[in-house]
Amino acid sequence: MARTRETFVCQACGAVHPRWQGKCDACGEWNSIVEEKAPPPASARPLPRSKGKARMELVDLKGDAPDAPRRKTGIGELDRVLGGGLVPASAILIGGDPGIGKSTLLLQAMAAVANGGGRAVYVSGEEAIGQIKMRARRLGLANANVELAAETNLAAILGTLEAGTPPDVVVIDSVQTLWSDTLDSAPGTVTQVRACAQELVRMAKSRGTAVLIVGHVTKDGQLAGPRVMEHMVDTVLYFEGERGHQFRVLRAVKNRFGPADEIGVFEMTGAGLTEVLNPSALFVGDREARASGAAVFAGIEGTRPVLVEIQALVAASPLGTPRRTVVGWDGGRLAMILAVLDARCGVGLGSHDVYLNVAGGLRIGEPAADLAVAAALLSSATDSPLPLDVVVFGEVSLSGAIRPVAQAEARLKEAAKLGFKSAWTPSGLKLGSTPLPVVEIGDLAQLVARFGDLPRPARAKGT
Repeated sequence: MARTRETFVCQACGAVHPRWQGKCDACGEWNSIVEEKAPPPASARPLPRSKGKARMELVDLKGDAPDAPRRKTGIGELDRVLGGGLVPASAILIGGDPGIGKSTLLLQAMAAVANGGGRAVYVSGEEAIGQIKMRARRLGLANANVELAAETNLAAILGTLEAGTPPDVVVIDSVQTLWSDTLDSAPGTVTQVRACAQELVRMAKSRGTAVLIVGHVTKDGQLAGPRVMEHMVDTVLYFEGERGHQFRVLRAVKNRFGPADEIGVFEMTGAGLTEVLNPSALFVGDREARASGAAVFAGIEGTRPVLVEIQALVAASPLGTPRRTVVGWDGGRLAMILAVLDARCGVGLGSHDVYLNVAGGLRIGEPAADLAVAAALLSSATDSPLPLDVVVFGEVSLSGAIRPVAQAEARLKEAAKLGFKSAWTPSGLKLGSTPLPVVEIGDLAQLVARFGDLPRPARAKGT
């Protein structure tokens, strides 16, 4: 029997090092390298070919093929993010911060699948069966026909699931708690997580079972373990939310069976997670009070138009280095907007503290929010409130020009549905029909002209 060799593996990125060191050269993390035992590498000689026994089936691409049947989970927002429901033989990875509601959502989904006539199995490596039943009673799911197990041994889990009739849906909570007896590494290490995830995906493909795998996240919000795990699965979902908000956002970042970047919105209540059917009304909130520094952005999340309020506060700073605090948006993008306002429009906010917040705990990634951010900054700097019935969207270029964005009609229709009366948009949009009157803004200078006296940058003497 070949001897195993010792390797040193980074638990953050999976990079292998010949010896222990304090810092990983691949990802830059400190104290993340752990000694693991791995089998020796295969011989360099070519592998012997099989004598005609192994075969693979070849299927012609031409011809009609039915769409993959989907199983509804009974939770509309979850089905929306998945692309219409669970696809048999699919592997789905779900990550999120501790306590965000991953286990609660999956238990509710398994109860809905079981009540719809499907066989649902919930395997937990973090809770005892009594604890799961206690949570089910609190959620009103005590009578759901869900099969429970508390197990961390991968061989026992696979042996049970592959015996008899395969279940329709299986939840593994979580992959970091599983261990394979064929490896000497501890549970949660890169080697164990990679091997366990690979076996679960193999079981899903061979048995036709949809497998939902819960994964832990790092302090940066990324899924812990090797990056290859996200490549192995069919769908990757992130459960997002702020501790101070009761709202949760389920976001698809990879989906082989539906659109990526789709979101589902939930509200955490005492009875579990409930769906939010109109997230635009939720994120815009109460806008009866007329306050400066607030602009409503008409965005697109996946296939869904979402309206969200962007709040900005600009205040004179007593510090030599003013603060730049951003919640829910890209800090580098904010620095770019401030630089363009200074260089192209003469609006100097370099000596001011700038705070930017996306209301409701939503995170925005699309550049179409640039114009709304600029409008909120100018509104706060001049203490001039924007009209309550205006939505704003557009991308700001480094030259100060406002670039058109995609799906403008869908954004305008969503704003009209919520009672907005006009929109500030980039010029040159090709709109078939405009449900709202549109005010076209060609560059940032035109936006600046809509506000009063603005801070000017301090110039050195003699310039």
